[in-house]
Amino acid sequence: MVAFRGDEPVEEVRAEGGELSGLDDFVKRHNFRRGIVGSVRDLTACEEAALARLTIPMLRFSSDTPVPISNRYRTPETLGSDRLAAVIGASSLRPGKDLLIIDAGTCITYEVIDARGNYWGGNIAPGMQMRLKALHEFTARLPLVEAEGEVPGMGYNTETAIRSGVLRGMKYEIEGYIKSMRSKFPHLEVFLTGGNRINFDTNIINLIFTDKYIVPRGLNRILDYNNER
Repeated sequence: MVAFRGDEPVEEVRAEGGELSGLDDFVKRHNFRRGIVGSVRDLTACEEAALARLTIPMLRFSSDTPVPISNRYRTPETLGSDRLAAVIGASSLRPGKDLLIIDAGTCITYEVIDARGNYWGGNIAPGMQMRLKALHEFTARLPLVEAEGEVPGMGYNTETAIRSGVLRGMKYEIEGYIKSMRSKFPHLEVFLTGGNRINFDTNIINLIFTDKYIVPRGLNRILDYNNER
């Protein structure tokens, strides 16, 4: 849950356990006039009950919700709300720019919106933990390796071989996407969000904006856009 004052986030609260515990106090503390709900999963009965108790209007973000960009995705009903919100959040910060938005979380998503506000879609790849678990679960003997630890250029034992293979593989993958998209959009700007930290080369990191609130910013912009309408 993220509270905004105008266009800027002022507080973030994480509700654990699928109950939205603390939602009532959070809303009262900020004296909200309206809110928006965006989720990539179905809400639990407890979460629905918590939302129903609120006295402010709540917008449910779905594929039918009007958005301030041109969505060119061919199956908008299957597009994750977090993916679209991230695109809108980035474009609200850098309007009129060609953008690549990379979200390195459970999955790594790559989204592209051009300077005219056309969202063309993106790609989805396994995230860090998914890659580490897959190597363990889909092989007979490879161990489950933690992400924290040494990441040498070439692994010197099985643990470092797995960790370096995954983390360096992600790094090279992301850098490859950036270089490829910049060949199509020479003035491309890149946003990186998500929980996974990756050590990029200096010539790449200088091209990247980092903002952990890209998705909430997008939801906030969608809420304002629908209120204006």
